[in-house]
Amino acid sequence: MSAIVDWYKDLMYNRNDPRTNDWFLISGPGPILTIIVTYIYFSISAGPRYMRDRKPYDLKNTLIAYNFVQVLLSIYLVYEGLMAGWLYHYSFSCQPVDYSNDPLAMRMAHGVYLYFLCKLIELLDTVFFVLRKKQRQISFLHVYHHAIMPICAWIAVRFVAGGHGTLLGVINSFIHVIMYSYYMLAAFGPQIQPYLWWKKYLTMMQLIQFGIIGVHNVQVLFNGCNYPKVLAGLLTINSILFIYLFGAFYVTNYRKTSQPKKEETERKQSQTDAVKDKKSD
Repeated sequence: MSAIVDWYKDLMYNRNDPRTNDWFLISGPGPILTIIVTYIYFSISAGPRYMRDRKPYDLKNTLIAYNFVQVLLSIYLVYEGLMAGWLYHYSFSCQPVDYSNDPLAMRMAHGVYLYFLCKLIELLDTVFFVLRKKQRQISFLHVYHHAIMPICAWIAVRFVAGGHGTLLGVINSFIHVIMYSYYMLAAFGPQIQPYLWWKKYLTMMQLIQFGIIGVHNVQVLFNGCNYPKVLAGLLTINSILFIYLFGAFYVTNYRKTSQPKKEETERKQSQTDAVKDKKSD
């Protein structure tokens, strides 16, 4: 046990990013783990029990405002990620972490921290589902995704607030610009639904996102880059897992549902052709 404690202390207090040591919620894993455990408990147990005998809340205006703010935050994160490194200064093949107080390095560190805070804010996605009694939307994929991302972002702020792994945040924020724009439009009501035919393409974009992130991180394992290989490996594994989960979601919700429609269309077409042939006879 003493060896484990010594390893933990060395990891947390000797190998961390010294610039972010005293930032809010970053000084230790206790707060973030408490938030995530509370989130999971509320999502799958406390929240549904609270809403069991209550009518769904009408959160239309709240959702419009919330999603609009998320779009703005995501745009800002993309801009900061590009200007602080990925547009001019960072290498896509290998980008070590700059632990100095250089203005660009600190700009990226603050961008990583804002990304972490946004992952916490996004837990409200599930809270809104619960309050609207949309429990069917709270799948394993949904809860896992919302629970693991704040932890990943916390690790980034605590240990590597910059460098190679930050491309994940830039790409993910770009996807979220589109995703929360969709959610904001959907919140306006049924009159907008005919214009939201592109929902399935969001899932396709997420799959492409995880593919890019996986390839981007796996190269660090082989090219001698001075970036923590453990983190690059974990990001690669997580990307593969997300590809599987989102891929299964896409097949279940779009490929399988489109097959009966295709068969129905073909059946109706066959009936129409038969009638035409009969008339021609």
